[in-house]
Amino acid sequence: MTVYYSEEHEWVRVEGDSATVGVTDFAQGQLGDVVFVEIPEAGRRVTKGGEAAVVESVKAASDVYAPVSGEVTEGNQALVDDPSLVNSDPEGEGWFFRLRLADPSQLEGMMDAEAYKAFVDAQ
Repeated sequence: MTVYYSEEHEWVRVEGDSATVGVTDFAQGQLGDVVFVEIPEAGRRVTKGGEAAVVESVKAASDVYAPVSGEVTEGNQALVDDPSLVNSDPEGEGWFFRLRLADPSQLEGMMDAEAYKAFVDAQ
């Protein structure tokens, strides 16, 4: 299992041709208390860089972008029922959706944990 990070503060945990997507701890800290999420439905195709989900906090509403292209296999219903999971466990139980990778080569331009930490520290 390998985890990649995007400049838009999404993470992707890859196992074979399956990927789980969520927002990073840095992102949830910027959002503040999350009060609503909208997740994509299974079967929806998402495109790298395209809107995939919505997250609303007490501060603002934001889109969650697909860091890679693929077909959504599952949305995290637990997150819909309890949006605060984004704040309490953003890189664990607070994941947004799972997808089947359309093009694994899209992962090549993403950051590993060390590079992402340096990226965030530079902001």
